[in-house]
Amino acid sequence: MSAAFAEIIEYFNYKGPVGCGFPSIVKNGVAKSASNIDKSWIDTDIQQVFGQSCGCPVFATNDADAAGVAEMQHGMGVGENGLVLLITIGTGLGSALFYKGQLIPNTELGHVLWKHGKSAEAWCSSGARSKLKISRSEWADRFNEYLNHLELLFSPDLFILGGGESKFFEQYKHQLQTNARVVPAKLLNNAGIIGAAAYAYKAQNG
Repeated sequence: MSAAFAEIIEYFNYKGPVGCGFPSIVKNGVAKSASNIDKSWIDTDIQQVFGQSCGCPVFATNDADAAGVAEMQHGMGVGENGLVLLITIGTGLGSALFYKGQLIPNTELGHVLWKHGKSAEAWCSSGARSKLKISRSEWADRFNEYLNHLELLFSPDLFILGGGESKFFEQYKHQLQTNARVVPAKLLNNAGIIGAAAYAYKAQNG
């Protein structure tokens, strides 16, 4: 993975700070979980491994948190001062929680215990939809159950949906019934990239 990371940096002939949105709980640049990646990443210093491979300073944060930061600064979360919950829908379910614009990091709400003792992401992520070979309509009913459960727990003012499924929002929005507003991420699947860059800039410049 670090070799591929370095190849991307080399392709752009880039020498500055690099932001990395990583699919894990991330504390001080160290991976603390590994749900959808190899378990050997646990307790690995992401910033050190990738930094050594590419020769640039690397700043790592949770990938969903990165997407959330981008949406709060440049997307659908701009000007929102209540409780905002971004959910990234992809191989798993990522989450980013904000209150009055402040990030509460590493929420990992895709791992909420769900039906039959499995996590929510095993029930209604995009990866689950593909694995179970169900229609997007059937998936949307499942996902709506999940949103209602999160609403019961957190009472958000706004849900922002990101990740790969966000680009299909118009196909299933009528099936999402919550008290909170539900909108697709303005930056769609690019939110994580933009947020990682913003995180690196802030970490480098204080």
